[in-house]
Amino acid sequence: MAAEPTAHELLRKHRPTLDQALEAIRTRAYWSPHPEHPKAYGENGSLDAAAGKAAFDALLGNRLDLADQPGIDDWVGGEFSPYGIELGVTYPHPDIDVLLPAMRAGQRAWRDAGPELRAVVCLEILKRISDRTHQFAHAVMHTSGQAFMMAFQAGGPHAQDRGLEAVAYAYAEQVRTPEQAEWTKPQGKRDPLVLTKRFTAVPRGIGLVIGCNTFPTWNGYPGLFASLATGNAVLVKPHPRAVLPLALTVRIARDVLAEAGFDPNLVALAAERPGEGIAKTLALRPEIKIIDYTGSTAFGDWLETNAHQAQVYTEKAGVNTVIVHSTDDYQGMLSNLAFSLSLYSGQMCTTPQNLLIPRDGITTDQGHKSFDEVTADLARAVDGLLGDDARANALLGAIVNPDVKARLEAAAGLGEVALASREVAHPEFPGAVVRTPVIVKLDGAKPDDEAAYMSECFGPVSFAVAVDSAADAVELLRRTVREKGAMTVGAYTTDAATEQAVEEACLEEAAQLSLNLTGGVYVNQTAAFSDFHGSGGNPAANAALTDSAFVANRFRMVEVRREA
Repeated sequence: MAAEPTAHELLRKHRPTLDQALEAIRTRAYWSPHPEHPKAYGENGSLDAAAGKAAFDALLGNRLDLADQPGIDDWVGGEFSPYGIELGVTYPHPDIDVLLPAMRAGQRAWRDAGPELRAVVCLEILKRISDRTHQFAHAVMHTSGQAFMMAFQAGGPHAQDRGLEAVAYAYAEQVRTPEQAEWTKPQGKRDPLVLTKRFTAVPRGIGLVIGCNTFPTWNGYPGLFASLATGNAVLVKPHPRAVLPLALTVRIARDVLAEAGFDPNLVALAAERPGEGIAKTLALRPEIKIIDYTGSTAFGDWLETNAHQAQVYTEKAGVNTVIVHSTDDYQGMLSNLAFSLSLYSGQMCTTPQNLLIPRDGITTDQGHKSFDEVTADLARAVDGLLGDDARANALLGAIVNPDVKARLEAAAGLGEVALASREVAHPEFPGAVVRTPVIVKLDGAKPDDEAAYMSECFGPVSFAVAVDSAADAVELLRRTVREKGAMTVGAYTTDAATEQAVEEACLEEAAQLSLNLTGGVYVNQTAAFSDFHGSGGNPAANAALTDSAFVANRFRMVEVRREA
């Protein structure tokens, strides 16, 4: 049996990684310690593909044991994979009146450990999660509906990067103030006033992470690790259809905390019974001082309005927009947009929804293209990308829930269909619901069409919206972001004035902008340590992943001063 890690061993092992992460968030250059390729795993304690699949299979139909978590009063489950298989995993259900006091009990020792030790303990948790990336990939795939490679990358190394990024920001903010200072104030001919001052980063309390269905780890890890690294206990409440990835995370975190000499109850799981709605109950508990939430606007607004005792961080819905004005790489633009619309069946908070195209057409390196030609060419690009069923399954994944399928089917009735959705059979999972995107033409000047394009239609649905001019496109973009919010904005233009107008609109409305993407970077992808996910400055989200504001209010600096 391996010896328990000491503080010195954890510092020796992980301090170099922490330093590299701190340098990465300073320079915003590319960096990641977590390999993206599946073949990179299988040595130094990490699971290879076969072992990871076997570890996942061993979970099916069994209890995920957190037997030492206090207050277990039942075992609950019910996850059903979007690929058509029942997972059959059950999880401990908490008596929160027992669990929450137990979570608070370990916070003093965790607070006194200090920012550096907390950070390297968090990095040990992330390292052990990374070692089990193949197992997590299957868990994410079969709860979110992501295709395997996306589940592997987004649910594994990219999520781990976002967790590490949060730890780095948390550490940087906590050590901004020195632990101790000598203060001397001259008094002329009299003796100076001399004080010794000690400063301690004090946690707010218990953080609550309310997980989402589509990206349980990618969206869950920033809040989890930001709160834990700043000294708070963390209660993880997964989405009822995506419990497994976060339950595995909690189990690993509890093991590491216990081995490092801390109370494992600093991290706990709150799985719920069907229809229980435990998130609302937990969100209003006085012990909960921080809430991280990803999901619908309605519940995000409710949290912001009602959870007054907590610092609330939300990522909600938005209407992402791309302006298509002109391009010097028409085929590159079409290919880039086709991939962006198709990836994970559009079930990303960053997927473009509205494509604003001048009704008189656009200028390109292939000559003038009318509105109808642009939409038809984009439809052909999507068809070409997804024409092979094997490739389509690898890009699309499965539809995550019946609501997405219903929106997809209803979208065809909203306007003229430029690209119809089709069913794709999955050879390995016959029960999977796989659909290609639909593109619908709308007119930006018609009030009846506005109701469609000014509402989020989450899933593989995009609207090609005809506008009168570039100026009208920018004004509609501005209004959309201001009223509905946006996680991403894209624009294609070769005109300097149009580019400046789009950029100014995004700066004023606090929306993240990507210009003229025609290669292997897409508007719906963001890189940890470099890109900000959301801005916190428009209705789509009140926080950004990750910046100083995301971590700084999870702790307060408390001073003790003495006369020297």
